[in-house]
Amino acid sequence: MNGLQKSIIYLNGVGPNRQKILKEEFGISTIQDLLNFFPNRYIDRGRFYKINELTNSNSEIQIIGSITKIIKSNTNNKSKLIAKFEDDTGIIELIWFRGHNWIGSNLKIQTPYVIFGKINYFNGLFSIAHPEMELLKDVKIKKRVNFNSVYPSTEKSINSGITQNIIRKMIYEYLNNCKTNFKENLPNNLIEKYKFISKDQAVKNIHFPKNLALLNNSIERLKFEEFFYLQLQILIKNRDRKKKINGYSFSKIGTYFNSFFHEHLSFKLTDAQINVIKEIRKDLGSSYQMNRLLQGDVGSGKTIVAYMSMLISLDNGYQSCLMAPTEILAQQHYKVIKNLSDNIGLTVDILTGSISKSKRKPLLNNLKLGKIDILIGTHALIEDPVIFKNLGLAIIDEQHRFGVAQRSLLWKKNLLPPNILVMTATPIPRTLAMSLYGDLDISLIDKLPPGRKPIKTFHRNDSKRLSVLKFIKDEISKGNQIYIVYPLIEESKKMDFKDLMDGFESISRYFPLPKYKISILHGKMKNNDKEYEMKRFLEGQTQIMVATTVIEVGVDVPNASVMIIESSERFGLSQLHQLRGRVGRGSDQSSCLLLYKNPMGENAKKRIETLRKTNDGFIIAEQDLLLRGSGEILGTRQSGFHIFKMANLNEDSDLLDLANKNAKQIVENNGLNKNIRLLLQLFSKDEALKYLDAG
Repeated sequence: MNGLQKSIIYLNGVGPNRQKILKEEFGISTIQDLLNFFPNRYIDRGRFYKINELTNSNSEIQIIGSITKIIKSNTNNKSKLIAKFEDDTGIIELIWFRGHNWIGSNLKIQTPYVIFGKINYFNGLFSIAHPEMELLKDVKIKKRVNFNSVYPSTEKSINSGITQNIIRKMIYEYLNNCKTNFKENLPNNLIEKYKFISKDQAVKNIHFPKNLALLNNSIERLKFEEFFYLQLQILIKNRDRKKKINGYSFSKIGTYFNSFFHEHLSFKLTDAQINVIKEIRKDLGSSYQMNRLLQGDVGSGKTIVAYMSMLISLDNGYQSCLMAPTEILAQQHYKVIKNLSDNIGLTVDILTGSISKSKRKPLLNNLKLGKIDILIGTHALIEDPVIFKNLGLAIIDEQHRFGVAQRSLLWKKNLLPPNILVMTATPIPRTLAMSLYGDLDISLIDKLPPGRKPIKTFHRNDSKRLSVLKFIKDEISKGNQIYIVYPLIEESKKMDFKDLMDGFESISRYFPLPKYKISILHGKMKNNDKEYEMKRFLEGQTQIMVATTVIEVGVDVPNASVMIIESSERFGLSQLHQLRGRVGRGSDQSSCLLLYKNPMGENAKKRIETLRKTNDGFIIAEQDLLLRGSGEILGTRQSGFHIFKMANLNEDSDLLDLANKNAKQIVENNGLNKNIRLLLQLFSKDEALKYLDAG
């Protein structure tokens, strides 16, 4: 067994209980896990403060002095141990709330100590709770480095006695006793080209930096390494997919495409749309399966691109399908695509869960016989009875609403897997796209069609509610419809549901029947009821839709001109943008009102200000990444996605670009075989083997 793969139980001071806590709280099982448990910050231990220099900053400081008095205190049934600590300039208190007996018996009066901890100020006196303490003579013996690493901790780990000193001691003892250097796992040419320090130096100095320069060099080296091997994994996966997965080759542009483009397309395509169609055409003309992600902001014209891709498939004798996440969205796609297809003689049909058995049977039969050219539907498309004659192209709308397993079922509808185009109206930051979807070919529609009026965005304090209600009344009198959206946050469903219902009752009082009609939509409703309420709003039977974020991905309601977002400070930036995009689909000027309650945090203020300044979803996505970080945006951990230990997608984009460039060169020049074991050494994961089997 590789020494790094040994259990941490073999380290001094690690018993079964400590082993269990380290595994549960930090995922540390092996020595390699421990060495990859990187510090999240560093403290300069080179400076010693005098007590009269202290300020109420709540910062971490260290002082040389002596204990002059020890007091045991018991107030309100809470006991604590207090030590008076002095230097030649003043006095502070050291406080312990746990371990009184052991600590009290080991403290030495009038003996020089070095203490370290976070300074607090209360009732005119400075104090440090649970300080780190070392005898001054021992500090001198150790020749302490100036930079102390600080590791992530949890309440459970702290209460279990796994202190910073203990973690540092575990790592130090292993590194100190390790007789061999760590093997280099970057190609020599890259190390020389970018003057990276060695793997051995990087590991040792990330934990125990000898100086600031070595620390910075170690951080840069390890960040690059993370990016580099992630990019290798992604690029290998993409290469092998293209090698191994044969697809249908659509060699020609025929009658359907040309007839629609030259005779029936009623508007001019944007340059961005034309470029994306060219990219898709190139993929479809190759011998490998297309697997492309189409990103486009709300209203950018993805549907027409998807439709024209279907026409290429049909020109080559193959069927197409489009899968949407909800029945009402599938219905909308069906209406649009059927209208486009009627003039060129195509057969379009729809399959959803609500289709009756009497209609379903002949539909499935026609599909199998090839009498249906384009099938629109929900997840019903992937059920076993659904058999295509020759499915050549499968399009998936709002891809994040479908799991990997669901999407893969489309592959099994043919002997050869169909070409896949997945679409999203959620702009993804460039760095995040490189890391999450680097195994897909990515197309962008980054310009809106000409003539689209930008949505005017305002923010109003909750105290201005009456003026907002008057504004709604005025818009309804013009014949427009209104969305009013309440937040839905997983951790507080009960409160959110109450907010929604209270809001609905309040709106209903201000806009009473029979003059006004209001729909309501939330996650607790049955699907049939949701569809019914959305249909009423779509058909103009109701003027106001009171809803939670379930309308975030929804249908186009051209007559809806106003989006009101309650408690907007509780929403993420990209989510606010998606909600705003539910309006502005018609010719009238549309507005978005962000209602907020004070006090607002700094990030909430930045989110609202960003939304006011721009309608560009890609700018908003980048800002969202800056404010929240990749971890929070990803939410649930993506399958197969490496969570970075050192690198930061927002801060280290230049390093990511560098890693991507060099990984591409290695894969394209077939230089990968030399690095297979190096990749496994870094990740030590079975999934890396899967990617590299074809080598």
